[in-house]
Amino acid sequence: MGSASEHNGITLADVKDSFTLERYLEQANVFIGTIGAIQHNRQHSELVSFLAYDILSTLGFPTRLAELAAIAGYLHDIGNVVNRYGHGMSGAIIVFEELLDQGMDPEEVAIIVAAIGNHEEHAQGESVNPVAAAVILADKSDVHQSRVRKVEEAAFTPRDRVNYAAKEAALLVDPDQRSIRLRLHIDTRYCSVMEYFEIFLTKMLMCKRAAEFLHCHFELLINEVKLL
Repeated sequence: MGSASEHNGITLADVKDSFTLERYLEQANVFIGTIGAIQHNRQHSELVSFLAYDILSTLGFPTRLAELAAIAGYLHDIGNVVNRYGHGMSGAIIVFEELLDQGMDPEEVAIIVAAIGNHEEHAQGESVNPVAAAVILADKSDVHQSRVRKVEEAAFTPRDRVNYAAKEAALLVDPDQRSIRLRLHIDTRYCSVMEYFEIFLTKMLMCKRAAEFLHCHFELLINEVKLL
């Protein structure tokens, strides 16, 4: 179901041991914090990494491909060290050099950089391989009030408001039903159910296409109301 080789190669643990990559990730979150962007911190990286691995593993993809998804998920926002906009492309270039230097197989590097370069909705990202699809689903499902940096509600952007309203988020994968369900609990004092759907429509449609790439159907439930 995947083209990645089954041999032992560079692991997520190896990537985390890279002083350079870790500093880039850390500084990337610091830099975009100066413009008030939501948190893209270690917690976000770890969660996207875990979810991307879990999606492919649960759906029966090879373990090595799931490991590549974990690596891509962990590193997907590293390009924020260059600029918030187009960070998928710049991140792919950064990761390309670093992973080759670590001795990763070029085919596996290609899978990872394609996933990183295609995770942004504003850059017309597409599910070009299973790892890319898993990273898209994992990244777009991390909606939670803990990601909002701003304190004053008056300063919230629409994205801040939607994240602040999200009290709970869960991505549920059912291999038998071939379904991937994003279940959210939204505090409607800050954002209505329909407002969430309107603001994040592009993200949710991207998730729908990613799920279809994995031969699954995508469902969005907000406060137990099915919107997709």
